[in-house]
Amino acid sequence: MADLLLGQTLRFEGSPTLEGPGAARHSARGGVLIEDGRIAAVGEADDLRLAHPGARVTDYGDALISAGFIDAHAHYPQTAMIASWGKRLIDWLNSYTFPEEMRFSDPDYAAEIARTYFDLTISNGTTTVCSYCTIHPASVDAFFSEARQRGVRAYAGKTCMDRNAPEGLRDTARSAYDDSKRLRDRWHGTDRLSYVITPRFSPTSTEEQLEALGALWAESPGLLMQTHLSEQTDEVAWVRSLFPSLRDYLDTYERFGLLGSGGLYGHAIYLEPREHARLKEVDASLIHCPTSNTFIGSGLFDMDGMTRADYRVGLATDTGGGSSFSMLRTMAAAYEIAQLRHRALHPSELWWLATQGSARALHAEDRIGNLALGLEADIVVIDLASTPSIAQRSARASDIWEALFPTIMMGDDRATKAVWIGGKPV
Repeated sequence: MADLLLGQTLRFEGSPTLEGPGAARHSARGGVLIEDGRIAAVGEADDLRLAHPGARVTDYGDALISAGFIDAHAHYPQTAMIASWGKRLIDWLNSYTFPEEMRFSDPDYAAEIARTYFDLTISNGTTTVCSYCTIHPASVDAFFSEARQRGVRAYAGKTCMDRNAPEGLRDTARSAYDDSKRLRDRWHGTDRLSYVITPRFSPTSTEEQLEALGALWAESPGLLMQTHLSEQTDEVAWVRSLFPSLRDYLDTYERFGLLGSGGLYGHAIYLEPREHARLKEVDASLIHCPTSNTFIGSGLFDMDGMTRADYRVGLATDTGGGSSFSMLRTMAAAYEIAQLRHRALHPSELWWLATQGSARALHAEDRIGNLALGLEADIVVIDLASTPSIAQRSARASDIWEALFPTIMMGDDRATKAVWIGGKPV
């Protein structure tokens, strides 16, 4: 039986970052028809009721029906240590991240954290995530097993590191290649799962490992590759000291076959002109992690410049360097960072970045990220009056953007009225 969801609807027919708010389509009384896990129709509520009298109707009243949120860069193994106090990136990794990731050698612990992680993300309206795992293959198995059980479209890969990490978190160039290949063959394309080749970042990989992973990427058409790039100034200086013969940070990937379309480069704050040009030339994706950038003190991503140049830009929590599992909070932080760069991102741009923009960054805009015919029915329903402070502000709104912006800035998991994944209510 088909399901018909009624309420306000918000979808996109273009990018608000290039075309302005007019790229968005809002209906004050719309509907979404779901059949066989996909969106079969989007339109006005009365028209859909008339055209599909046999559909099972769920009426969400004044709540907003949207594509589910897409978190384009996260570290699910850092779930338990989110909001750890007071360190810059390299100290933070050594003090908190690496000790916690060593626990993922235990498959039971990995499975426990994977369950908790998906509980938290789905409760916040996130229906797709792209995550780093740890060096342990069991961490990948735990993540994908949990995602598969829930029917979630998920992206992930074994994090590869063979230097500048504790002994219990180092692999080798050979084992990184072999483990990643086996995990790719086991999981990629199974149900809604996609394997992602995952060097953590060039400071924790030797040239031999980077070259091995570049070779694997070249052998794996259709796979994404994720890593970190130019997150902090001291990190950039460290990379220069480790690779003195290379031109810049990006060259530590480019030289070894790890630059291209399908590459997801997290942070990308301190880029040289050559790096800008090459990233654009190869159609790479840049992933903005605003709560992480402020929490760890990294810097201010140039969202305005990147979107106006039509880069593929995704939005992400960067759990647990990021301080929230909520894409609403992430949108709010993106707005605040853009303000510090003298650009007020419109609510339509923020919502687009957390849905279709992130889908585009993952090269999945033909499957997820919008309310459009034929796309997978991953949907979040948002209460636009979820708290007294939000309700009193949104009640004074003159249009959808004034009604939505208070939820972006002050909303949390209480705003998540319902979640549908693969056409099924959670």
